[in-house]
Amino acid sequence: MERENLVKSVSRALHIIDIVSSEKDGLGVTEIAKQMDINKSSVYRILSTLVQYGYIEQDKETERYKLGYKFLDISSKLLESIDLRREAKPYLRELEKETNEVIHLVVYDQGEVIYIEKLEGTETLRMHSKVGKRAPMHCTGVGKAILAHLPLNVVLEIIERKGLPKHTDFTITDRDALLKELEKVKQKGYALDLEENEYGIRCIAVPIFDYSGNVVAAVSISGPTIRMTDERIEKLQERVRYIGSQISERLGYRQK
Repeated sequence: MERENLVKSVSRALHIIDIVSSEKDGLGVTEIAKQMDINKSSVYRILSTLVQYGYIEQDKETERYKLGYKFLDISSKLLESIDLRREAKPYLRELEKETNEVIHLVVYDQGEVIYIEKLEGTETLRMHSKVGKRAPMHCTGVGKAILAHLPLNVVLEIIERKGLPKHTDFTITDRDALLKELEKVKQKGYALDLEENEYGIRCIAVPIFDYSGNVVAAVSISGPTIRMTDERIEKLQERVRYIGSQISERLGYRQK
């Protein structure tokens, strides 16, 4: 019986936290009691305990209860402990299993992308990419997926500093053409590399955002032109966008 009462009390405390979190101006004891359909004295006892530990605070003027700053402390610790590779790996494996193609995970760093994960798939494909290697942004799907969500002044600074060197005959080497391409990428939610970095290789990539809404990484599917046809890329775009959104959510991103 004592255990059951403890579980019930914890359940009620969590319910109160959920209710209070939904109102930015806070709630009074009576309002909370009505929503929970329990007496005010029980609500008050639970609130007092939550206040004591910093999870709830009471406005001295209105006497309404709001979330406490303890949640900021907990959330910051959670965000610090998030490991991008670990969080992304299950989703990357899903893509690899579904497509049998090469899956990349990259992070943005000083005007370039760095490969931090590569799943080889089951089909034979030779690519220059490898974990730890850097790559340009203007001619890779992952690079363009990130560039499209960076501030314009940052994009222009990267172009000025890195240039737009030609890697293949399909590489975009004109600044205005690249900026137009990035606008399309932002609108569509995914980027393409159509033999722009390596001959015979096509990629589709999506951005990954962190808890603050900043683009920090990208994930891609790469394959030979014979398999990565326009029709197949069109079929893959919804799935890879979904995977990108799932990884972003794991990093704390919430789309507005």
